[in-house]
Amino acid sequence: MVLKSVIPAETILAYTETDFIVHDEQVLILHIDEYNVELNKLFKAYNTSTCTFITAYNPYSQVLKESVNIARNKGLAAELDDKALKYLPTEGIHHSGDWPIEASYLVLGLSLVESCELGKKYEQNAIVWCDSDCLPKLILLR
Repeated sequence: MVLKSVIPAETILAYTETDFIVHDEQVLILHIDEYNVELNKLFKAYNTSTCTFITAYNPYSQVLKESVNIARNKGLAAELDDKALKYLPTEGIHHSGDWPIEASYLVLGLSLVESCELGKKYEQNAIVWCDSDCLPKLILLR
C-alpha cells in the first residue's frame, strides 16, 4: 500500500466513486469501503476468501486506443489462464460518464502481495482488493 502517492487526488476520488461491476450468475456491484453481502456469497460459491479487481486498460490513467486496451487485457487474461487462476469478467464505470468504461477481471484467490505485483506489471495506478471482510479496498500502487 502506498502512503504518499503521485496519483492526482481527483483520480483517486474518481476511483472511489466508480461502480465495479462483476458479471457472474448475478451481477454484483462493488463500491470502495462498502460491505457487500453478495460478494460473501460469491466467495462461498468459489471457495475463496480474496479477490482482486484489475484491468490492463489505460496504463497509469493514460487513455489508449480501444484496440490497444483490448490487446492488453487479452494479455492479462492469458497470464491468468497460464497461472490457472479463476476470474470473472467485470467492468469499471464512473457515474459521470467522463471516463471510458474499462473491461476488467475479478481474480479470485490472490493474496494482496500477488495482486499488487500484477497491478504493477500492468502499469496500473491502483487495484481493488478484498478479503473475507467483503469490504473492497482501494490499493494505490504508485
